[in-house]
This record gives sequence, structure tokens and C-alpha cells, in this order.
Amino acid sequence: MALALGTSAPDFTLLDGSMQPVSLSSYRGKKVVLAFFPAAFTGVCKAELCSFQTAVQRLNGMNAQVLAVSADLPFANKAFGEANGLTFPVLSDWNLATINAYNVPFENFAGIPGLTRSERATFVIDAEGVIRHVHVTENPGVEPNYDEIYDAVEKI
Repeated sequence: MALALGTSAPDFTLLDGSMQPVSLSSYRGKKVVLAFFPAAFTGVCKAELCSFQTAVQRLNGMNAQVLAVSADLPFANKAFGEANGLTFPVLSDWNLATINAYNVPFENFAGIPGLTRSERATFVIDAEGVIRHVHVTENPGVEPNYDEIYDAVEKI
């Protein structure tokens, strides 16, 4: 089960597509939409991250930053971000440390025994680093409810 509402969001430092470290703690003072996605270059993941990209100005207007996390390598995330015009960091958790810290591993991804990626999970974190909204889709082939996410950002 994913981390609970009201708990402190575990800090992390992951590499973006340019091999630069990005830490959650560097966004203190801003709200964060932390979106875990299973795999770059898959249809639903593309739809999800492109939906967040479409909402970037709206989210920025609410003092919020999108951070996307997958277990893909930084190079794949960079190509994925460039191919889809993403302007927010797409971070690589290749060793699954952050995915496990948020308790959202998805084992046997795509029916491949032993391949672990992340669930499709979204956390809204307030400016003090507290988790205020959590949603993990029951089926990673289904996009999250964006209205619920944006409402959660607006309410904190």
C-alpha cells in the first residue's frame, strides 16, 4: 500500500535526462505533483505525462511543480521527454529506491517475471513536504483522475 496521507514525503535525489541530480527537498516551499509511471514510450504513460504537460501553466499558477519518476534509465527518460515536449523533470529511479520508499513497486511488469517498475501513482505534496493526496490506479493501463489531482493541489 502506498504511503498514507499526512505523512512526510520521503526525500530523494534522482537523475534527470541530462544526468543532473534533482532532489524533492529542493522544491520545499512549492507544492509538488509527484507522478510515478511504469515505462517511457508506452501509450498510457505518454498520455499521462502529456496531460500533465498540458496543465503545467495551471499548476505553476498554483505554485506547484510536476516531477515524474520511472525506473527507466536517464537516457530513455530524456528521449521520452524530448519526444513529448515535456518541460518538467522526468527522473530515473533505476535502482527502485524511491519507488520502494513510496511503496509503489509493480512487480512482473508486462508479465515479465522479475521485472519491477512502478505502479501508476500520483502523490500531491504540500510546500512543507507532507503528502496531501495519494492515488494509485488499480490498473496501470488506466490514467489517473486529473481533476482530483488538480483539486487537491488547489486546496492545499
